[in-house]
Amino acid sequence: MGFLAPWFLAGLAAVGLPVWLHLLKKHKNEPVPFSSLMFFERRTQSSVKHRRLQYLLLFALRAALVALLALTFANPFLQSSARVTAGGRKLVVLAIDNSFSMRQGGRLERARQAALRTLSGLRSQDRAQVLAFGAQVRMMSEATGDRAALEAGIRAVEPGDTRGSYAELARALRSIEQSARMPVEAHLFSDMQKSSLPPNFSDLRLGEGVTLEPHPVVTARVPNFAVENVSVPRRVYEPRKVRLLATITGFGTERSTHRVSLVLNGREVDSKSVEIPADGRATVEFLSLEAPYGMNRGEVRLDSGDSFPDDDRFYFSVERADPRRALFVHEARNTRDLLYFQTALESAGQSAFALDAVSPEQTGAIAAEKYAFVVLSDISSLPQSFEQALERYVRSGGAVLVALGRESALRKNVPVSGEGVLEARYFTRDSDRFQTAAWLDPAFPPVRGEDHWDDVKFYQAVRVEPGKARVLARLSDETPLLLEKQIGEGRVLVFTSTFDNISNDFPLHASFVPFVEQTAHYLGRLDDRPANYLVGAYLELREAQGKGAAAEVLDPAGRRALSLEEATRAQNIALTSTGYYDVKRPDGRRELVAVNADRHESDLQVIPQETLALWQNTAQSTEAQAAQGETERRPRQVWWYLMLAILALAVAESLLGNRHLSADREAA
Repeated sequence: MGFLAPWFLAGLAAVGLPVWLHLLKKHKNEPVPFSSLMFFERRTQSSVKHRRLQYLLLFALRAALVALLALTFANPFLQSSARVTAGGRKLVVLAIDNSFSMRQGGRLERARQAALRTLSGLRSQDRAQVLAFGAQVRMMSEATGDRAALEAGIRAVEPGDTRGSYAELARALRSIEQSARMPVEAHLFSDMQKSSLPPNFSDLRLGEGVTLEPHPVVTARVPNFAVENVSVPRRVYEPRKVRLLATITGFGTERSTHRVSLVLNGREVDSKSVEIPADGRATVEFLSLEAPYGMNRGEVRLDSGDSFPDDDRFYFSVERADPRRALFVHEARNTRDLLYFQTALESAGQSAFALDAVSPEQTGAIAAEKYAFVVLSDISSLPQSFEQALERYVRSGGAVLVALGRESALRKNVPVSGEGVLEARYFTRDSDRFQTAAWLDPAFPPVRGEDHWDDVKFYQAVRVEPGKARVLARLSDETPLLLEKQIGEGRVLVFTSTFDNISNDFPLHASFVPFVEQTAHYLGRLDDRPANYLVGAYLELREAQGKGAAAEVLDPAGRRALSLEEATRAQNIALTSTGYYDVKRPDGRRELVAVNADRHESDLQVIPQETLALWQNTAQSTEAQAAQGETERRPRQVWWYLMLAILALAVAESLLGNRHLSADREAA
C-alpha cells in the first residue's frame, strides 16, 4: 500500500476534535437561586464524572469520520500485479534427441513422428521452434508459425554420434524463454537415457516460464553389449611385441559368450571367444599386430547379436614404421654424452628412434629435415650453413635439443634459439657445494610425474638469459635448468648442463632413462596423440598462432572438414563423427585419426519416473506461474471506497447525534 499525497496524513491530528467535544469541553450548569448556604458543609466536589467519555458510539463515529477524511486526501493506492501474456500466445519448442543412442531400433524415427503429431495440434496464434540436441543444441528452425518450415526442420534431424546432454538442453530452454518474453512449452522427444543426466541436478533447472512435456520413445532398459575400449600403441616398430587389449561390456545383460575379432584394413587377422558376466565386463588380449607399413585402419568387432550393432565395433589407427632417425651432433673428443643418451633411448620396450652421430665438421652435407629431431650436445661452433638450415627446419615444424657445457659456454648465444649465454657456473664436488633441481614444471610432459630428481647433483650449469623462452626447471640457486622456445611451427629445448656424467651425475639416476625417452617422444611428436579419440574431442592442428601453411582434414565421409580460411588459421578441429579422419598437418605429416562414440551412450537405462517428475518441477512452483508471461506492477487507487465509507459514517453520526440531543433536551 502507498499514498500519492502522504502529507495529508497530518490531518489525522484532527481526531482530537471529537475528544474535545466529548471530554475537554468545560461542563456548564444553569444557576439556581437559593436563600442561604450557611447550613451546607464545605467540601471538594469530585470531577470524575466530568472526565468520563459519554456517548462512546457517537465518539467512535466522529473519530473514524475525521480519520477517513485525512486518508482520502492522502490518495492511497494498492500495488497489484498484472500478467501480460502476449494475447494468450506461447512458444512451443520441439526438442528432438539425436545422440548416439537414438540410433538403436529406430528410436530417432519414432521421435520425429511424435514431433510431427505434436505439431499438428499447434494453435493458430502460437509459434513453434525445432531443436536437435546431443552434446550441443542445434536450431533446426526459427520461431515461426509456418507449419511447412517446422515440418522440414523436424525431418532434417539426422542421427548423430555425440553423447546426449540434458543439461545443454535446459540451458538452451532458459535462453529461449528469456528472449521470447512469452510462456515456453517444451516437448522433449528422447529415449530418456539416464547417462545423459548431468552430475549436478541443478544444471537441469528450467526457467519460470517453461513447462516441460516429455515424450519417451522407450519406457524400459534394453540389454546391450558393446566394445567399451581398446588399448593399443599408436605406432608399431616390432609387431610381435605389441599387446592389444580390448574391453567388452554388457549393460543389463545376462551371462553369455561371444566372439571378438581383430580387423586390420577390412581384413580379419585374429579372433577369440570371451565370456561376459551378467551386467559386467571382460577383457580380450591379442599378443601381436602384424600391420603393414604405413597407416592402418584397425577395428575390434563383437558378434553380439543385440539390437544395437553400432557400438559393436571400436576403431583405432596404428602406424607401422621403422624407428625414426634422429641426429646427434657432438664434439669428436667427447663420446660419453653419446653413450649415455643412446643407451637410455634404446632401453625403451619399442625403440622409436635410432641415432645418427656426427661431429660439427660433418654436418655440412646433412639435410636436417629428414630427422625426427636434432640434438646439439655441448657444441662450441657449427658451420653457418648448417645453423641456418636448422633454423629453417625448426620454423617448418622440426625440433632441436641443445645441451650446454664447457664448450658451448664460449658462444655468445644458444644455437638456433638465439637466447644469450651469460656465463658458465661451476660448483665444486667438495662437501655440499652442488646444486639440485629445486623446481620442475608439472605440465611439461618429459618431467610430468618424475619425482626422482631430488638426488641429482649438478656441478656445472650454463647460465642463460631466458628472454622469450619458457623456463621448465630451475636449480636451487634459481639458475634455469630446462627452457623451451617456440619458433614457427617447431620448438627448441635447452638443457643447461650436459649428458656426459661430468657436469652432473644425472645419467647415473633412474630418472635419466624416462627423461630421455619422453623428451625424444616430445620432440618427435610421438607422445601427445592417442590411438583413438571420442566424439566431441578436439584435435590440435598447429601450435603457432596466426596464419601459416594450410592443414587438410577429410572427415569419415570423405568431405573436407575445413574451409580455405580455416585451413590456414585453425588451431584445432572438433571431431564430430565416428570413423577415420585423414589429417595432413601444416608441416606435411599425415595422420589417420580414429574416432569412437562415448560408450556411456551404450548403457540404455532410462531415467526413473520420479527423477523426471523432479526435473519437470524445476520450472515453476504453481500453475499460475506456468501461464505467466511478462509481469507488470500497477497502482490501484482506493479513494472512492473511502468516500463511500465517509458518506455512510456521516449519515450514522447525524442520526445518532440527533437522538442524543433529543434525549438531553427531554432531561433538561
